[in-house]
Amino acid sequence: MQTEQDSHARRFVFLLLRDFSMAPFAAAIEPLRLANRVTGRQLYRWNVVSEDGMPARASNGVTVEVDSALCTLGHDDTLLVCGGVGIKETTTKTVINWLRREARRGVAIGGLCTAAYSLARAGLLDGRRCTIHWENHDSFEEDFPEVELTRSVYVIDGKRYSSAGGMSSLDLMLNVVAADHGQDLANTVADQLIYSAIRTDRDEQRLSIPTRIGVRHPRLSSVIRKMEANIEEPVSPAQLARDVGMSTRQLERLFRRYLDRSPKRYYMELRLQKARNLLLQTDMSVINVALACGFTSPSHFSKCYRAHYGITPYRERGARASVE
Repeated sequence: MQTEQDSHARRFVFLLLRDFSMAPFAAAIEPLRLANRVTGRQLYRWNVVSEDGMPARASNGVTVEVDSALCTLGHDDTLLVCGGVGIKETTTKTVINWLRREARRGVAIGGLCTAAYSLARAGLLDGRRCTIHWENHDSFEEDFPEVELTRSVYVIDGKRYSSAGGMSSLDLMLNVVAADHGQDLANTVADQLIYSAIRTDRDEQRLSIPTRIGVRHPRLSSVIRKMEANIEEPVSPAQLARDVGMSTRQLERLFRRYLDRSPKRYYMELRLQKARNLLLQTDMSVINVALACGFTSPSHFSKCYRAHYGITPYRERGARASVE
């Protein structure tokens, strides 16, 4: 029986898609529980649903019981879709139609981890800002050019929420708690979770370049940053060197010293990594993938891809199809 206090609690409904990621789901629901616990009040309540009402299996093999199948939500509810691996396949027509229906009714809707794809597929992010896990960034940009994709840990754009996965759901929900009940409560909940720094929507999800490569060298970081920003139209080593006030030979020595490879090789690896993401996550043709990654010759692309990954792009695409 619902009490008067319960009726004023903000309700979250979590839709668990098949093979959803457990960490973002847990990181989103725990702040709500702790906000209730530390205040001794029912500030939040929640329900968990799946497409068919059956227990939902996470990508780590753990099965979660749910309260119901897809249902009609209250106008003041907040729906959070929990995605994971294989998001294109788990975003079914039934899910898309339900998301559209609830959006028309004015429900606030968010996507955790890869589930921004589900929202975008339903047309709920057109002209809006959002984020998604960095591994899915390239394919999302190709599929949804009308959406303003960021690299933030989370984004709140009106009644649309998105977080990039992992612990970013925790940052999102702590900021929701702060907006609802004040920063002091959010800080108390963070302390309970042994979480010492609540990130904002201005923080990026990936580690900084110096942290990723294990080297703190301003010029090296600047060159890598420019490489990552110019995958489709690669910049020549000579131009990269000029941009940071070095000779091509000095740049070559810098990369050899710190990364044990040439600038050209490092750049190639970045381009091939993006190509692999596009092959595995989109339906783009191999030729279009090659062009998107700066290869004007499909045969050259195939040769480079095979040399790096031990398989041709065509076989990579075929292997994905056989698994699905």
